[in-house]
Amino acid sequence: MKKMLFHVENSSVIHDAGLLAFRLYIGLSMAFAHGLGKIPPSGQFLGGVSAMGFPAPELFAWLAALSEFLGGLFIALGLATRFSSLALGSTMVVAGFIAHAADPFGVKERAFLFLFSCVLLFCVGAGRFSVDRLISKK
Repeated sequence: MKKMLFHVENSSVIHDAGLLAFRLYIGLSMAFAHGLGKIPPSGQFLGGVSAMGFPAPELFAWLAALSEFLGGLFIALGLATRFSSLALGSTMVVAGFIAHAADPFGVKERAFLFLFSCVLLFCVGAGRFSVDRLISKK
């Protein structure tokens, strides 16, 4: 019991199972609750991206939508996890610090939770139960 509660080992099965559960929840939540509804980007979303001052707002709207949908799916699968976390994390920086800059913390909190989830996944990787692991073994 003591070993299960207090032992820290990055290669343990419980560590990798926890990463899998975390990746599945974060990735699928982002993909289906946030990303899917932005493909294709609506006029309102394009207007919001344009109002933030991005050049080529249509391109940036598509990049944001794809980072949320495909990035979320890739994170759930553990495929190109660090790259996907970087892309999605960048989108969450824009969401938290630019799109919702004037909003109270409670509004931007979700973007920050996804941002720091991406930071975690970027730092630790996908774990044993991932497509990344299968690719790296070959």
